[in-house]
Amino acid sequence: MIVLGKLPCVLIAEDEMIVAMMLEDLMERAGYHVLLVARLARGLELAVSEPIDAAILDINLAGQMSFPLADALQQRRIPFMFASGYGREGLPERHRDAMVLQKPYGMSEIKAALHALLANGGQASL
Repeated sequence: MIVLGKLPCVLIAEDEMIVAMMLEDLMERAGYHVLLVARLARGLELAVSEPIDAAILDINLAGQMSFPLADALQQRRIPFMFASGYGREGLPERHRDAMVLQKPYGMSEIKAALHALLANGGQASL
């Protein structure tokens, strides 16, 4: 839930440092508060404790699949998207309706996808 006067908070789970830093910079310049994680365990901690408005998840976080993180976000009704080279085929059945942004993607694509995600509560598909 976005509160008036408060920056919307986006959780970014990405283990490739350059990609993570670019996403963090882009999202902050676009007016979002960013929580950046590179490991599943830290993402799970934040997913249950922080006021997150949306999330961008790489599927593979240092050899661990991010699906438990997606499950935790889904339980809190926090919209999320996967940004990954695996594409939709790499998703388990329970997440087949999630938005997927195929890597490599441009910064304008991720910005538009995040806007759609927040506007549609995670129901948009790319």
